Amino acid sequence: MSLFDTDAPASSDDDGSRRERAGGLVAGLVVLGLVVLVGAGWAAAYYAAGDNVPRGATIEGVAVGGRSPEDAVRELEQQLADRETAAVRLEVGDRGVEVDPVEAGLSVDHEASVAAVGGGRSWDPRRLWDYYTGGDEAAAVVDVDEDALDAALAAAAEEIGRPAEDGAVALTPSGPEVTDAVDGATLDPAPTREALLTAYLDPDPVAEVALEAVRPEIDRDDVRAAVADFADPAFSGPVTLRFDGTPVAFTPAELAPALSLEADGGELVPQVDPDVLGGLVDARVTADGGEPVDASFEVVDGEPRVVPAQPGVDYDTADVAEALLAALVRPQDKRTADVPASVDQPDLTTRDARRLGVEEVVSDFSTYYPDADYRNVNLGRAAELVDGTLLEPGETFSLNGTVGERTLANGFTEGYVISDGILVEDLGGGVSQMATTLFNAMFFAGLEDVEHKPHSFYIDRYPVGREATVAWGVLDLRFRNDTDHGVLIKASVSPSSGATQGEVNVTMYSTKTWDVESRTSERYAYTSPTTRVLDTPDCYAYTGSQGFTVDVYRDFSQPGSSEVERTERFTTVYTPSDSVECVPPGSPQAD
Repeated sequence: MSLFDTDAPASSDDDGSRRERAGGLVAGLVVLGLVVLVGAGWAAAYYAAGDNVPRGATIEGVAVGGRSPEDAVRELEQQLADRETAAVRLEVGDRGVEVDPVEAGLSVDHEASVAAVGGGRSWDPRRLWDYYTGGDEAAAVVDVDEDALDAALAAAAEEIGRPAEDGAVALTPSGPEVTDAVDGATLDPAPTREALLTAYLDPDPVAEVALEAVRPEIDRDDVRAAVADFADPAFSGPVTLRFDGTPVAFTPAELAPALSLEADGGELVPQVDPDVLGGLVDARVTADGGEPVDASFEVVDGEPRVVPAQPGVDYDTADVAEALLAALVRPQDKRTADVPASVDQPDLTTRDARRLGVEEVVSDFSTYYPDADYRNVNLGRAAELVDGTLLEPGETFSLNGTVGERTLANGFTEGYVISDGILVEDLGGGVSQMATTLFNAMFFAGLEDVEHKPHSFYIDRYPVGREATVAWGVLDLRFRNDTDHGVLIKASVSPSSGATQGEVNVTMYSTKTWDVESRTSERYAYTSPTTRVLDTPDCYAYTGSQGFTVDVYRDFSQPGSSEVERTERFTTVYTPSDSVECVPPGSPQAD
């Protein structure tokens, strides 16, 4: 062998390595072959199955196996059409309520339902397995509008259940009245929802459900506590509230309309109605916006009675409510509470009014008038303003001051008045009849005449020489109460109507100081009227009358005595009442 020979024989280690590499290659080729075979089979199965629904598959009992997805969807839509809209009946024992699935927000997703049972192409081996071995029965995929479903379940619960009824305590003038609490019943939302969804799409969609109890917010124990802690003590007796030291007592019956027990936080809590309480307190302690109100008089069955005075009280209703609630639950001997307030006493107290001696009729006089609407209006308004006037000793009455200016705003209308010796239209016409009636009532009550003026010419429906007229800003009727007692003036009008005359009445109440008699002289010093021809638009034609003079005497005697202690004389000079003839405007014979 040559030193440079390169073909020397290999070693045994090299032979083993070559054998291992060859074995690995063979194994890899085998695995690769298997993968290729499996992949080819899988692909063949995929393409053979296509997108059809697995054989034997059903959805809600509707056979859709072996169909294309589109065909399966159409079949499902057709077969479930009626069931999708059929009402589901929820039954509790022998009672039930139907739920409209459409209104409840339930609907079937047909495409998703078909896809869920294997419709459509997929490399998923489970889908291929189902396709070749047969599909299963499956439920439809249902979409749920949760808000609509909640509303439908709430409506069903309201219909088939019953609400809980809170216990209550009503505070009435006759005492507390208890209403017992009543348990309610309703559907439990979670299991009812599950039962409804389960029954949906069934051929006979009925779901058995159960009611659960609903406890009232105010139960029997709450009612008992409210009665024991508040209602019974509140009605145990009157309470007294002191307004700046002035006590005012209220009975439970009076307070009941202002009180209530209201549910709050699971218990009955006493509440006060501020408006009702304010009205109740105002009626007892004030009647004129907090200002004091003088005592006054009213006539009942012909007898004068004192209407008590009311102090002026300024208070906060919230303070009254707080004091009242505290006093109502106290024992009998401690049911008094102070209310922050300021009190003003009236000028005429109840005690002072009773001391005035307004006890009996001291004069009563009526006059009458023919039918006229303006007289009904003006005399009625004047009587309204005069009625109830109280004259204390030494006070002077003024008709103008009491009635005010005769204007439309003051409730008066136009009527006839005497002006320059003839009748003309003006606001307040006819009010002088109230002056005449008042003058005669004053005359026979024995009061002091301060100012009166008879009509310029005589009007035959008035007592001759014993009458008065008024004119705003010019003439007034005034008289003074010169007795030791108060004088109450009551005035009224019975309206005229057709042939029925109207009547004006004035009655004065006091303690009788004098018996008064009237004497009238013969008429004397007659004067004759003239005739006036007028062409004015307001001309009123009438026949005139003579003028004359007359004396009226007022005799004063002690009550029950025939001896005249003093006499007053009233001399009246009546001017003639001119005759008036009306002619067209511009007539030459007009004055």
